[in-house]
Amino acid sequence: MRSTALGALARLGALTAADVQAALRDDVAAVRSRAAEVTPVLDGSGDGDDVLLAPLLHDDDPMVVEVAAFASGERTPAEPGIVAALAEVATDHDDALCREAAVAALGALGDPGGLPAILAATSDKPAVRRRAVLALAPFDGHDVDVALRRALTDHDWQVRQAAEDLLDVPPDTGLSSGPDARSPLD
Repeated sequence: MRSTALGALARLGALTAADVQAALRDDVAAVRSRAAEVTPVLDGSGDGDDVLLAPLLHDDDPMVVEVAAFASGERTPAEPGIVAALAEVATDHDDALCREAAVAALGALGDPGGLPAILAATSDKPAVRRRAVLALAPFDGHDVDVALRRALTDHDWQVRQAAEDLLDVPPDTGLSSGPDARSPLD
């Protein structure tokens, strides 16, 4: 009920920082998660400046961490200190979905301080690698080029496809990036 109420307040434009702050401290993980999800609605109102998601990146519930990471990448301006907190989740969290969400948020923020964590994520599990390649889009430089070129030969076709798209490189002749990597007639 409290989670639903937060969503309704956000849709009505009646959500306040006090509502979100109380929900971020709720005993129920679903309420904390929903509070993190709606936090970006407060941005630009001046009311949300005191609402901090960084503490939720250390929540015991991975669902809360994942949503807090995602929402952190949607905030404008970015929460102070959030890049370092997201980088820690991206490199050290036990849950791959949390690492993936943190990498996506770092890419969305485009802060150079997050680049080392994104580059490290290009060696993680396939879903995290895919997200890391996409998160490299706002960055440039030698390390980024090396990571994208390496992704062109990844075992996962979606990682290769993401790298091809960013580099604007056509797929290798005879090999497609799609799930049907080779035609049965080849």
